[in-house]
Parts: sequence; C-alpha cells; structure tokens
Amino acid sequence: MKPNERLIVALDVDTKKRAIAIVKTLKSDVKIFKVGSELFTSCGPEIVREVKKNGCEVFLDLKFHDIPHTAARAAAAASRLGVFMLNVHALGGIDMMKKAAEAARDEAEKAKQNQPKIIAVTILTSMDKNSLEKIGINDNMETQVLRLAGIAKDAGLDGVVASPSEVKVIRRDFGGDFLIVTPGVRPSDAATDDQKRIATPKETVDNGADFIVVGRPIIEAPDPLVAVKKILEEIK
Repeated sequence: MKPNERLIVALDVDTKKRAIAIVKTLKSDVKIFKVGSELFTSCGPEIVREVKKNGCEVFLDLKFHDIPHTAARAAAAASRLGVFMLNVHALGGIDMMKKAAEAARDEAEKAKQNQPKIIAVTILTSMDKNSLEKIGINDNMETQVLRLAGIAKDAGLDGVVASPSEVKVIRRDFGGDFLIVTPGVRPSDAATDDQKRIATPKETVDNGADFIVVGRPIIEAPDPLVAVKKILEEIK
C-alpha cells in the first residue's frame, strides 16, 4: 500500500463542523478517517455520510461489545452506512464476533456494496500489565493479545487492533493476510498523552502494521496538513 493508504486520521472531536473541516483540510493526503464514540454520539450516522461525501472512507471505531444478537444488529447497521472498516471487542467472545461478522457481510451483500473490514480490539493501548492485573488478567500483555488475536481469526474476522508493542509477534504468528490496525502511534516529537504502549509511524509499519491510527498529533497540530505530510514521509 501507498503511505496515504496506511494512515487513518482519528476525528477525535465532538462536532460535525470541526470534523468536516479537518476532513476537507486533509483529504488531499488522507483517504481514511476514524469516527469514534465521541463524534458518533454527538452527530450520529450522518457524520459517516458526510465524510464519505468528501470522497473519503470511514473506520467506524465503536468497539461493539454486547450479547451476540445485539452486536450483530449493530454491525449490520454499521455495514449499511457503507463503512470501510468496523470493530468489535475480542473480549466479547468468539460467538459474538462470528455473529457480528456474518451480519455485517450479509448486509453489505444485500446492499450490493463492498464488504467492510471487520477487526477485533485486543487490549486497549491505554492499558499496561498493572491495568490487566486489576481486572483479573494475570497473563503478560503479549500472551493475552496473541490469545485474543487467535480467537478473532478463528471467528473469521479480517484482523485486529493492537498496540505497536504487539505488531511484530502478531504478524509472525498470523501471517501476511491478517490485518493489523495500530493506534498509539506517535511521531518522535509528539506527546504520549494517555497512551502507554506506543511507537513511531516508521517503527510500527516496519514491524508489520497495515494501518496506523493517529489523532491528536495531527488534529491538534498548528498545521494539521504539515503534520500529515511529515508522518507520510516517515512511513515512506
């Protein structure tokens, strides 16, 4: 893939006006934007349609985690919006992931549109070993992430969301066709914010990530387009 096909810019803002302003500023160099919980809750499905009207794709980052029936219906609704990619929580279990993937793909087929990539969140990049222990998970981070990635693959998903720290081992164990989408990516001169398992764009892609997700270092930069170009150059 070309560098601008790998970069996903996170629209981590709370208004449609600001989100679309960012899209219009960056769309010459960015092809995919992430719509997460804050923006989707503020604006609803219309924000997905607006991003697509500007000629860009949407990664709908709502991390569905519910009983299989409910997760499946949510995934089907997301698929009807024509999103490029959507995600579920791997901790929801194999049945939930299977049902969600089947529903999303069936809905896309009915609508005669491209099927969305369906990926599973392993462990959030804001968590570390201490965080896992507090919720009763005593395995080390790598072991837990690989276990969840294996369940996601068995469920028929296209790939996973994982931190830069686990990209290399996921690629090693699951091969080249398994998508890895990586948040927690920070240019070398950017603040870490609340992320704990981070790396630079170059390190992350070199280790095997297909897509990198970058939010605040771009959207809060004095000149977001300059920030994007710098990241694309680093990937290249």
